[in-house]
Amino acid sequence: MRGRAVLRLIPPPLARALLPLAHRIRHRWRRWRRQPLRGCAVVITNPAGEILLLRHSYGPDVWALPGGGIGRGEAPEAAARREIAEELGLRLGALHLLAQAEEEISGSPHTAFVFTASTPKAPAPDRREVIEARFFASDTLPEPLGRITRSRLALWRAHAQPPAQPTLEQ
Repeated sequence: MRGRAVLRLIPPPLARALLPLAHRIRHRWRRWRRQPLRGCAVVITNPAGEILLLRHSYGPDVWALPGGGIGRGEAPEAAARREIAEELGLRLGALHLLAQAEEEISGSPHTAFVFTASTPKAPAPDRREVIEARFFASDTLPEPLGRITRSRLALWRAHAQPPAQPTLEQ
């Protein structure tokens, strides 16, 4: 049985109490092993152009993009869809790969597949891993934002900007 399946059997308040300890253990394990990791994140917007951010029940108390780890043999897009469905109860239509970013998480090299998607639906946080999820206007994002979230949003903004229009000389 996968870890997430077991987590669903635990009442949400108990899961929220146990996840910080599990996160600290995982963080230390990663620092010790320094094994390369793979993960995904999705910049999800709604029809108003707002960005979906969430707060986890574990780790740093920051606003972050939805996403998570990619399982062994799992395709990045499949992992992104699974994470969004499990944590936020959303089924996404088209996913577009924005970038493949090389980062460091918990002292380990990390390859992040950053996707974009859009949905008209409101998230329904699982109340285990995700304690809050809301859409925010892109020019008034909440603080604090995580360091990695800032860098991924910078990638999104760089790709979302329309190309500069050439000026015509008279």
